[in-house]
Amino acid sequence: MSKYSLDLTKEFVGKRALITGGSRGIGAAVAQRLLDGGATVVVTARNTHAETPEGATFIAGDTRTLAGAQQVAKESIAKLGGLDILVNSAGAARVILPSSAAIPDEEWLDSLNINFLAALRVTYAALPELLKTKGTIVNVTAGGRIAFGGPMAHYGAAKAALNNWSEALAKEVAPQGVRVNVVTPGPIISPGGDEVRKTITSAMGITDQQFFATVPLEGRAGKSEDLAEAIAFLVSPRASYITGDNMFVSGGWGALSAM
Repeated sequence: MSKYSLDLTKEFVGKRALITGGSRGIGAAVAQRLLDGGATVVVTARNTHAETPEGATFIAGDTRTLAGAQQVAKESIAKLGGLDILVNSAGAARVILPSSAAIPDEEWLDSLNINFLAALRVTYAALPELLKTKGTIVNVTAGGRIAFGGPMAHYGAAKAALNNWSEALAKEVAPQGVRVNVVTPGPIISPGGDEVRKTITSAMGITDQQFFATVPLEGRAGKSEDLAEAIAFLVSPRASYITGDNMFVSGGWGALSAM
């Protein structure tokens, strides 16, 4: 008999989780999945939304500053009484047309802050607690085999930094039993992703259907719940020997582009 329970309603009983960017989209789906598995969950963002999970505790915060990120971690750990799971899902992508040369300096800095430094700051603020519990960290990223250039070069550069740092951190904390992984989404239906996609399809003069047709798996979009399930696996005991990895949840969009 397997030592791992297949009762997904009890998978995370006793576990305490913090989800940044957890008020909507992918972050909210992750929070709901962990709640459904029995975890106690804090979500943080600047504002709540209609899809913010009712079972989670919301803490308002802006992780784009060091003080804001540290305050979020401190309040969350105090509210939870500890921390076992950290999912850095906060992020934002803006398309600046027509090319990378048009991206102003402030956009490069803002993208670096929200898409890389926010995760770094929250993680280091929470790391002492995660070292105590031998916890696990998942960073929601982008890029890897999926290149972001031109009008989204600032976003791609920030996520590339997140990927590199995540791998370095995974090696650093592995001897203490803390696992660090990243998850790379493909075309996912979510508020942020939808806004970016509409800008891209409008500039290209194509429909959503034509855009999604480029996905190898049935030519369809993914759902936030698809990401949530992958993340739930990575933070569960079933993935106890996985660290420093990048799991693509892209319908083959990223994985197959390297072939």
